[in-house]
Formats: sequence, structure tokens, C-alpha cells
Amino acid sequence: MLLIYSNPESWAGLSAEQREALGRSHLELSRELTEQGLLVSSAGLADPITTRTVSVRDDIPTTTDGPYAEAKEHLAGFYLVECENIDQAIEYAARMPDAKYVAVEVRPVMDSSGLEM
Repeated sequence: MLLIYSNPESWAGLSAEQREALGRSHLELSRELTEQGLLVSSAGLADPITTRTVSVRDDIPTTTDGPYAEAKEHLAGFYLVECENIDQAIEYAARMPDAKYVAVEVRPVMDSSGLEM
């Protein structure tokens, strides 16, 4: 999974042309990954202000507004790709325009196919 991170400062610092170029780059990369049969899913995530964090303590659920962690960066979107190895995933992450502004994290998805339900 390629996890895209952003922060308000990096986004605010982009010109309208840079934002449009970033969007076009994502469309081009999505098209390429789809054509190669590697793209499983991708999505941008809503602004962190719409986030709700849920925790359960002593069987009592509580909900707070916003992300749980106090951090400048937030998870802005993801690509779930079927890569041959971690190096191929890293190559695609490095091509994402977001890697130039904040970061793209590469994290393997755990295989839970052997778990019984």
C-alpha cells in the first residue's frame, strides 16, 4: 500500500498550476497502474477536520473530532497496488508527486487469507 501524506503548509504553498499538475500526475500514474493490472484500489481522503476517532475503554465507546495523533502531517490518500516486490512499490511511490512535498509511505498489506472466520 502506498500511503500519501500531506500537511496544510505544503498544500497551501502550492500554486494553482502546481495543484493541477499534481492532480494530472495522479491521473497518469493511476492510468499506468491500471493498464499494467497493478492497481487494486486508490482514493483520496477527506480533510482531517472531518475525521472522527473512536476508542473503547471499559466497553464504553467514545468519539472525538479530528485525528487521534497530534501531528503536522495527515494521511491524505492511498494506492493499493499488487507489486512483485517492495522495490517495485518503492519505485512507484517515488514517482508520486506527493513524495516531493511531504512523503509517501510504502507498507505491505498483511495476508490474512489463512485466518478462519
